[in-house]
Amino acid sequence: MHAYFYDNEEGDQRKPHNSGMPVSLKDLNSIGINYMRLGGTTQDQIRQVDELCRAQNYKNRDEICISPERLENYEEKIKTFFAEHIHEDEEVRFILEGTGYFDVRDKQDRWVRIAVEQSDLLIIPAGIYHRFTLDENNYIKAMRIFKEDPKWTPINRPEAETNKYRTEYLRSIGSA
Repeated sequence: MHAYFYDNEEGDQRKPHNSGMPVSLKDLNSIGINYMRLGGTTQDQIRQVDELCRAQNYKNRDEICISPERLENYEEKIKTFFAEHIHEDEEVRFILEGTGYFDVRDKQDRWVRIAVEQSDLLIIPAGIYHRFTLDENNYIKAMRIFKEDPKWTPINRPEAETNKYRTEYLRSIGSA
């Protein structure tokens, strides 16, 4: 796992935008981000995902492949994914192939960029501001995991400020 503060420079969102200031796993945990690197063969990793799903009561999953060739309206969708938003459910992603970035806001409202690659599993809590983009490879295949039926509706900032899941999230990290 490689995480760092986003440099906030203008330009292609798919560039690294690495400020040179790293962010530790402990710092990510303090804002509710859970990261795991799954080991072993692909079958071993799927067994680990199955165990997590049983332990956390995740009931549904699907796969998404994001690339210019595989996703209709690619450029439009990648811009939509990069808009700052929250969800009312955890966002759980297991990276099957490829690479990309999840950006999350820390307690001081700074962007933290988390680079993900094959075998990474990331759990982003409900109510945290975040966004997603591919890197310059323009390809990722991920398993999306859900507690119930997927809720795809992003709630963008500033509308999300009064959302109960946002309020609960802030309380959970000691920022409310």
